[in-house]
Amino acid sequence: MTVNRQWVLRRRPDEAISEGDLDLVERPLPMLTDGEVLCRNIYLSLDPTHRIWMSDREQYLPPVDLGQPMRGGVISEVVDSRSTAFRPGDIVKPASGAWEDYTIAPEKLLRPLQDLGGAPLTAWMSVLGSTGLTAFFGLMDIGQPKPGETVVVSAAAGAVGSIVAQLAKMQGCRVVGIAGGPDKCAWLRDDLKLDGVIDYRNEDVGAALDRLCPDGVDVNFENVGGPIMDAVFSRMNDFGRMPLCGMISTYNNDGPTPGPTDFSRILMRRLTVKGFIVIDYFPRAAEALGVLTPLVRDGRLKWKTHVVQGLENAASSLGLLFSGGNDGKLLVQVGPEP
Repeated sequence: MTVNRQWVLRRRPDEAISEGDLDLVERPLPMLTDGEVLCRNIYLSLDPTHRIWMSDREQYLPPVDLGQPMRGGVISEVVDSRSTAFRPGDIVKPASGAWEDYTIAPEKLLRPLQDLGGAPLTAWMSVLGSTGLTAFFGLMDIGQPKPGETVVVSAAAGAVGSIVAQLAKMQGCRVVGIAGGPDKCAWLRDDLKLDGVIDYRNEDVGAALDRLCPDGVDVNFENVGGPIMDAVFSRMNDFGRMPLCGMISTYNNDGPTPGPTDFSRILMRRLTVKGFIVIDYFPRAAEALGVLTPLVRDGRLKWKTHVVQGLENAASSLGLLFSGGNDGKLLVQVGPEP
């Protein structure tokens, strides 16, 4: 009998996640039925939205029920199959993943992953996964950048923000990134060649924006919320666009999330502010991958991964996202690559 380790949600966190909110348990794997596939998980993605799924606040998916495995994206290797579409050794991405060693999925909820010709498998969990889709559609569909415009990216050294910043540069925009700490800012400046970098931990964001964006901001790709969002929002130009894909600075807070203090600016400047969730764009994934995959194969897009070893360390590692302790897309390596 194969035992499956799973992280289950025991209680809803009170502010930051603490010991006892999640529990690592062992459960026997059930037998496969026709059309099902047994997948051995290789990588688990840790994302800020996991904190939202643990709560019972209003959200875009049903909250994870207490006593149930924690939901999460995984890349897996097929180890057993009762499906004619998949066989052992295939590398797949289940749509119904969780924080666990093994995932059993019906064949219709599995996507095969192609060989990227030397690019690492982790690319499918970052630049060619939900991270890349978020960056691409948020910037191109909502931000609609035009050559010569000024684009400001919050959390610009993060998994999504760093892809947004590079895509905006490819569109001929002037790009200013906001990040925390000299190392992350140096990477944005020296490796990604951004036009300006702001270290929110060590300088006044508003004053830096005035210096680096003297003609205002046309596109604000917003990941953070809170005072940083407010500082950028208050400097947006007429007909500016603000794709809003995250407000990580508020996810550990209870109650309603405050918005911009000068809400009338939306009217006076005729701004477009649009929240979006990457799952809205899954039906159009091929469109984004058609652009991103050649950029990855040719080495024209840079990205980072921060890999934590062992499923047992998943719960304690999630907090890195909220402290800024991760350097790149945060993954847990659940098992060895084939």
